[in-house]
Amino acid sequence: MTLPTETRMVDVGDAEIHVELTGSGPNLLLVAGLGGRGAFWTNQIQDFAAHFRVITFDHRGCGNSTPDKVVYGAEHMARDVLALLDAMDIGQAGLVGHSTGGAIGQHIALDQPERLSKLVLSCSWAGPDEYLTQLFRTRREILISCGPLAYLTMGTYLAMPSSVLQPQMTSARAFMEERLAAFPGLEVELSRINAVYTHDLRSRLHDIRVPTLCIGANDDQITPPGFTEEMGRLIDGAQTHLLDRGGHFSPLASTEAYNKRVLEFLTKEED
Repeated sequence: MTLPTETRMVDVGDAEIHVELTGSGPNLLLVAGLGGRGAFWTNQIQDFAAHFRVITFDHRGCGNSTPDKVVYGAEHMARDVLALLDAMDIGQAGLVGHSTGGAIGQHIALDQPERLSKLVLSCSWAGPDEYLTQLFRTRREILISCGPLAYLTMGTYLAMPSSVLQPQMTSARAFMEERLAAFPGLEVELSRINAVYTHDLRSRLHDIRVPTLCIGANDDQITPPGFTEEMGRLIDGAQTHLLDRGGHFSPLASTEAYNKRVLEFLTKEED
């Protein structure tokens, strides 16, 4: 049975955030990555909503939230999430953060840990290395020099395994039309890219006390598996799990394995 979804706009002060709620039970917040749209979680919402009240949202400047809103680092984005929880009168929630969403989750777990019951860091990272820095500097240059279509095409090729992407791509332009339509604009996207390669909490992750799962994929080319393993080492008591395949978009490309492992973690009672 498909559970119905409620849609609402939530005022967080200087922006309105588009929110969708599905299911009932303990609150579970799904936080998307660089693209910033709740629709990223389309393959998780119904499975997770069988156990939780699932909350997805579009980041400021993205999707159906207030447009043309830049961000000033992952910490700024974390403040938006906390303001969203406050506005919805939610004291505590589980949080699954993918990529940049994981960076957001790290800030919340460190600064207001009482707001999180559990934390899943999905294909995320603690801080940049030369690989990640050069990757996002190059993506930035492609966006500036070649435009959104080339930028989004490169990102899609990096994020999805070829075995998943190739059968879907009968027409490259048609395949990218939906992504182009959702592009938030140059200034907003550049601010979000900057938030990626300036995020660095390596020296603080040992202070996270929220029960944490670090999950990634062995074939991730954007945040390679070493980043997932590093977070697992830095966070005391964290669980680490690497999927055999799925790439950076493993929630979409390896949905069954991803959902199974994340739900095992989220639904297990803590000792």
